[in-house]
Amino acid sequence: MIDREIHLARALIVESNALLRSVGAAQLRDTGVGHVTQASRVKDARLILERERFDIVLCNREFEGSDVSGQDLLDELRREKLLPHGTVFLMVTAQASYIQVMEAAESALDGILVRPYTAAALAARLLEARNRKRELGDVLRALDAGENDAALVRAVKRFQDKAPYWVYCGRLAAELLLTMERPADACTLFQRLALQFPEATWARLGLARAQLAMGDNGSARKTVTAALAQDAGSADAHDLMGRLLVEQCDFDGALVEFRTAAELTPGCLLRAQQAGALAYYQGQGDEALKWLERTLGMGVQSKLFDALTLLLLAVLRFDRGDAAGVTALREQLRRYGERRPDGGPRLRRLEQIADTLGRLMGKQPEAALPPLRELAAQVKQDDFDLETAKLVLGLWARVPVPVRPAADHEALLEAAAMRFCVSKAAGEVLLASAQRTEVATTVIRRCQARLLAATEEAMEDTMQGEPAAAVRMLLAQGEQTLNAKLLEMAGLLARRHAEAVPDAAALGERAAALLRRCARSGGHIAGIQRSGRSPGGLQLRSAVPADTAAATAAAAETAPLRTAPAEVATATPQATAEATAGATA
Repeated sequence: MIDREIHLARALIVESNALLRSVGAAQLRDTGVGHVTQASRVKDARLILERERFDIVLCNREFEGSDVSGQDLLDELRREKLLPHGTVFLMVTAQASYIQVMEAAESALDGILVRPYTAAALAARLLEARNRKRELGDVLRALDAGENDAALVRAVKRFQDKAPYWVYCGRLAAELLLTMERPADACTLFQRLALQFPEATWARLGLARAQLAMGDNGSARKTVTAALAQDAGSADAHDLMGRLLVEQCDFDGALVEFRTAAELTPGCLLRAQQAGALAYYQGQGDEALKWLERTLGMGVQSKLFDALTLLLLAVLRFDRGDAAGVTALREQLRRYGERRPDGGPRLRRLEQIADTLGRLMGKQPEAALPPLRELAAQVKQDDFDLETAKLVLGLWARVPVPVRPAADHEALLEAAAMRFCVSKAAGEVLLASAQRTEVATTVIRRCQARLLAATEEAMEDTMQGEPAAAVRMLLAQGEQTLNAKLLEMAGLLARRHAEAVPDAAALGERAAALLRRCARSGGHIAGIQRSGRSPGGLQLRSAVPADTAAATAAAAETAPLRTAPAEVATATPQATAEATAGATA
């Protein structure tokens, strides 16, 4: 046996060839593995790994007759945090090219085996990987327990000391700093890593994400452009560039980037969904159908599949007059909901929207007006997010003009725009969802002007020495419209001018409470929800603390100093920046 605990290990072997699968299972048992499960397809393996936890995964890279590879499976599992830190993932390939080795390195693969390989070679790879898991055990255990502050201290200490696996620990520490909302410290660390490893695309993308978190979109775009110039085949770089372009309202350019990322990783369900959703919002129905139907074929049972795909497909079928297609997709969405009784209000609302779409498809579209009014009345509810607003506006835009009540339609447009126009990009995607009709353009532009006037008035009051009036005006309008930008600005001014604003703390807490209650994100601004996906990032599979706000506040006071691994030191964010900079000097 390769170690004393190997008999307790559970292994999964993923191989399409039955003979090779049998040989691999036998080799795993020869090393002492106590339990071996087998899967012949990537799709089956993904579902098994979603349901069960394994200590070892032995996966073939190439699958004959399929454009989905084992690398695609690994990338997606790591991106979506479906693979525990302690799991050893070994890839088997017919040949180890330079590109394959680079892919393995960037996805933090635990090892590559080139076929034909011996049982001794498999045992050696397993031994080395399991030793590494034990070596970093204190860091990995802290991550799995949600103790990110402790994991940060331990990772930075190993990085500073150039202990075994110090590069991994440096990258891990930078990612943790981003999750703790300390982008300046993360930027410092990523800059040092990029200087030490100039060919590492992940370091450049990490730097770009840190710059984005600091609000420096221009520098972030330059960094991603440099990464693409170095590695045009990096799907993560195209993915991140797409997000940048969405924020800058270049939706056509973003679609090109998302399309490229999806084509570079044909087995990635999430990227296919993203490309299809953005194509839908851009009015490119044929391309949207292609990507979303491909997603449907990849596996509706996967946890990575988003029910929004089914609804968007139903809308696209509606636009083509395909009543049978709409009915079939409504039924699929209903069955999807039955399989997930804990799907929550979002899934119930998607089903409600699909049913309303079916009524619109009927011979009497006016039958859809009662549920349409019911959906519109929910616009001020806490869980009515940007995604829902886009879908409901899209439904109203598809009601025949003679049937559509103009006053109700305009009221919905105004309420949605006043709540969700927190940026130019958000306003544009609302307008696209409403199919850029004349009435939608008029109402949304008017609301954008009103919101801009409110922020300008607040700034003018502040400059004239009346910050209290500015805070109260912003808070009043924020409470009325639930606009996150107004509420954030009210809280910011209350904190910045606390001495001149009576009850500044109470006013700031009112704004923060409203933000916590109603400013929930509907996922990516012009696409599918992404589950925290970070292009090019080291995917942290740490548990989420029960009180995220408290955990983040505590983490902001935690700095990685030269302490023993079991200790958690406290210092200022400036000290953290000095520590990370000194560690990489």
